Amino acid sequence: MLTIVVGTNRPNSRARRLADLYARLLAEHGVDSSVLDLLELPADFTFSALYDNAGRHDGFNRLAEQASAADKLVFIVPEYNCSFPGVLKAFIDGLPYPSALSNKKAALVGLSSGGQGGLLALNHLTDILMYLGTAVLPQRVRLPFIDKHLNDDGELTEPFYQTLLREQIPHLLRF
Repeated sequence: MLTIVVGTNRPNSRARRLADLYARLLAEHGVDSSVLDLLELPADFTFSALYDNAGRHDGFNRLAEQASAADKLVFIVPEYNCSFPGVLKAFIDGLPYPSALSNKKAALVGLSSGGQGGLLALNHLTDILMYLGTAVLPQRVRLPFIDKHLNDDGELTEPFYQTLLREQIPHLLRF
């Protein structure tokens, strides 16, 4: 099972549009995938689903089970303040430890409105995933100035960005 994680809970996010595009690219390879959209997290999940309440919130549990069931994950990661969104970290922190992400494989796609393409966010997330026992694909994709190159229909207008995603997928499938 391959799951694409939308790394933000922002409505109408660029990350969601890229996740949908990634799913279409995987389908071209005959690969089924699912999208885990953090927008679907319960608004109060940091209070109602974590720590002493672990396992008690059906809405959170459904997403946690989707992540746990995946053999491979693709994280679509927007850069927020030189890192990744806090909601992604809170989601990861709420997953069963250590088994939910251990012995899994992950590919990372970073996006930013600035020129780094989410470099710092990807580095930070890589460290966390590796700590949790997730193997991270070396071919990480960074998409800078995404607001100029991703249209409202979820299509990348920069051919090089399309090439980067298309080149990452065979590595992920062999990984």
